Amino acid sequence: MTRTNSFPEGFRWGTATAAHQIEGGNWNNDWWAWEHAEGSPVAEPSGDACDSWERWPDDVALCAGMGVDNYRFSIEWSRIEPEPGAWSSSAIAHYRRQCEALLERGIDPVVTFHHFTTPRWAAELGGWAEPTTADRFASFCERAAGELADVLRVACTINEPNIVSMIGYGFGLFPPGQTDMAMVERVNEVFVDAHRQAVQAIRAAAPGVPVGLTLSMTDYQAVDGGEATRDAARALMEDPFLEAAVGDDFIGVQTYSRSRCGPHGQLGPERGVEVLALGYEYWPESLGATIRRAWDVTKGVVPIRVTENGIGTADDTQRIRYLHTALEGVLDCLADGIEVTGYTCWSLLDNFEWAFGYGPHFGLVEVDRTAPFARRPKPSAEWYGRVITANALVP
Repeated sequence: MTRTNSFPEGFRWGTATAAHQIEGGNWNNDWWAWEHAEGSPVAEPSGDACDSWERWPDDVALCAGMGVDNYRFSIEWSRIEPEPGAWSSSAIAHYRRQCEALLERGIDPVVTFHHFTTPRWAAELGGWAEPTTADRFASFCERAAGELADVLRVACTINEPNIVSMIGYGFGLFPPGQTDMAMVERVNEVFVDAHRQAVQAIRAAAPGVPVGLTLSMTDYQAVDGGEATRDAARALMEDPFLEAAVGDDFIGVQTYSRSRCGPHGQLGPERGVEVLALGYEYWPESLGATIRRAWDVTKGVVPIRVTENGIGTADDTQRIRYLHTALEGVLDCLADGIEVTGYTCWSLLDNFEWAFGYGPHFGLVEVDRTAPFARRPKPSAEWYGRVITANALVP
């Protein structure tokens, strides 16, 4: 098929956030505890974040102004189930109101049930190294999905479980702060079980709602005989979850850059390639490459939805350039017959970027975190809105 600049009819356009990164005051989860622990590697605590627990109507209005047809956000497990078996009707009603407001604007709620944060009580019971956490998470998903069933349009079970396992249990930069590489595979196994149970639970509680996993993917490239290194990285970071996605309604591909793999390990950035503030290369071509890999590994039976893609930069011109090239990669995949159903730009807002604090700017919208948390759309938001309106890549 010859590539054009137009996306197929029905292609879905969205943007995304996560509860802990924007809501503020999420004190009852492992991340808040981690941010305030002595010696924490986190640059700064999340604090009030973007005050979106109160100002979520502003975020809905921003989505409507851009013209997106879906908004991916997460519900905070630690608010809804603050203690084992204790259920907050107020918290789940809060998220229900958000879903209703989105639907009133013609925007589908795409709800993520776990986005990096785990209730303190679950962490104290062993966290994701404890197999019974999978059962507890599935029970949470079943009840939450049941209460949101009629306003839920797409469900994402777990956001980037491979990042939680590697960064939290292997590198020690996410909670629980362990540096035991032997734990990573064990945690991956618990996450796979949690995902499979959650898919069944959500399907039972909210029949007809598409359910899938979102996975952090990297364009791993072998350099000078680095094929074994590349394959080992894929086998640990991606393959267990791609294989677990077979049978799901979609796989959420989330991509930001590439990783160069040499015969003795990961290599640094290539000379002459732009390096971003987070230390990785400016490489928008990674999106097309990872879409192709997800399609190949799942043998073309799981539709692909880009659930995150973007760039942390203070240069909004660079952001537009990055998104333009990344979307060219999506168009190339579509032309080759790969089933890509939608694209989600990360992120709606400049927000709390985990261990990096508020330094990186991924947002289409700037947030003044001093009162009154004013939101100011950037030129990239206007450009993205024109792409959505045209359903085509615009200059």
